[in-house]
Amino acid sequence: MIKYFLIVMFAMNIFAQQKELKTVDYVDLKKYAGLWYEVAKIPNRFQSQCVKGTTARYTLKENGEIEVVNSCFDEDNELDKTEGVARVVDKKSNAKLEVSFFSILGWRPVWGDYWIIGLDENYQWAIVGTPSRKYGWILARQPKLDNETLEKIYLILKEQGYNPKDFK
Repeated sequence: MIKYFLIVMFAMNIFAQQKELKTVDYVDLKKYAGLWYEVAKIPNRFQSQCVKGTTARYTLKENGEIEVVNSCFDEDNELDKTEGVARVVDKKSNAKLEVSFFSILGWRPVWGDYWIIGLDENYQWAIVGTPSRKYGWILARQPKLDNETLEKIYLILKEQGYNPKDFK
């Protein structure tokens, strides 16, 4: 009986961790556009060269896409810049997007999820995640956030099934 109980509890824990990632209700893309500083992220291979000063600039294009320019400084203090495109997947909320930084003669075969799962009402900070929870970013309009704001963000991350300690 105890084995059965433990198996059920383990399965429920796994299921709870796999709950669907919720986005914010609505994102005004005009307000979201502009320069964002990366405050923290879940470390990933495609940003491994970045050691400081990571930013993302989003510019709305006439065709509805969003130009994305990510930049950072590497260990030699050289600027590393990557340009890409984002597109809205959920036009009702504008909170589910996809981004692509890989193009073959204008064709973009690879897209990654970019879901806005937390957003300050004045667009001063944002939390970006993916349904797999393998990737995540905390962005802000300034390079650092105060502890009170970070605690609020960490609470949202926990509610969304992320471990805030994974963000460096």
